[in-house]
Amino acid sequence: MFGGVHALQVFNWIRYAVGYVFIVSGVVKLLVPEFKQTFLSLGFPNPNTTLFLLAMIEIICGVLMVARMYVKQATIPLIIIMIGALAVAKLPYLLNEGILSFVFESRLDIVMLILLVLVWRDKEKQLL
Repeated sequence: MFGGVHALQVFNWIRYAVGYVFIVSGVVKLLVPEFKQTFLSLGFPNPNTTLFLLAMIEIICGVLMVARMYVKQATIPLIIIMIGALAVAKLPYLLNEGILSFVFESRLDIVMLILLVLVWRDKEKQLL
């Protein structure tokens, strides 16, 4: 796909971008009251605890990715979070409003999921 040093730079930027997104997402979950209210409306048991745990996982795993520490292990909980977000927050768009609404609302989640899988699949750490 890419060659040599250029590939390393591209994949490093992908890792930085993905880590940044999850760090910011985790911080927003902890600090923005409107997000907390939206999350509470999803019907999770113990929503405050669940929100706190999700936020901490996102922040910690994002930092690990940016710091290039345990990158492969850090992607696994984030992949699970993204699949859960698609199922809980985006699937209702498909069921209630149709495919176009679902595709539009889930576009960034799907891109993040693809990037996470790309980072996770780098088995030999050749590029990351």
